[in-house]
Amino acid sequence: MPKLSLSRCLAALTTLLLPLAAMGEINTRSLADNNAAEIEQAIELSSDLVAGEALFSAVCARCHIDTGRGMVPGFARLRPPGYFPQLAGQHKNVLIKQLADIRAGNRDNPTMYPYTLSKYIGGPQDIANVTGYIASLTPHPNNEQGFGNDLPHGEALYKRECAECHGDYGEGSNDKFYPRIQGQNYTYLLRQMLWIRDGKRRNANEKMVRQIQNFSYADTQAVIDYTSRLPEPPKDDIFR
Repeated sequence: MPKLSLSRCLAALTTLLLPLAAMGEINTRSLADNNAAEIEQAIELSSDLVAGEALFSAVCARCHIDTGRGMVPGFARLRPPGYFPQLAGQHKNVLIKQLADIRAGNRDNPTMYPYTLSKYIGGPQDIANVTGYIASLTPHPNNEQGFGNDLPHGEALYKRECAECHGDYGEGSNDKFYPRIQGQNYTYLLRQMLWIRDGKRRNANEKMVRQIQNFSYADTQAVIDYTSRLPEPPKDDIFR
């Protein structure tokens, strides 16, 4: 039996692997296209709040509780207070994008991922319904706050690095997919910001990643502590 040279072996292996790599690229592109299409369709659809409430109660309320306020002080059951986010009152478009990103694997959330699958939450209409319902809920006025150790430093960082996108009151923007962070729980915000800084949250806004890249842990604590204490924004700003 003739011996194959190393170059011929490598050439044969390349011939076998290239189609597989191409298939992977096509599949990845297809998933990204499907994700973008699902987000766009859900945004365009009107929300059926009655259907959204039923879906939220059946799928989401175990962790986020029936008010959408998460595990804020006085409501802790499964995790420490502040571990889960307040979803109530969050912008609908932000909720749509995050739910669709988790479902598509663009944001890593092993706990929530199974509940985003189509057997629980169907297509774009289900997404529009449940996110519209969540957006209609009222946030808890006494969210979890930090320790108040370095608020002047946190305020300076917020105004310099965060207010341009998230707003002076942390109100965010529905149209631009900037989340409302006012009233959000300190523990949840701190965890998410550290994950964004360290590249663990893959669907993060690239501009934000660059802005906070050099934040120390103390910087992050300070700015999140300040953020957790922001006053409620004017009504006109909440719904812009």
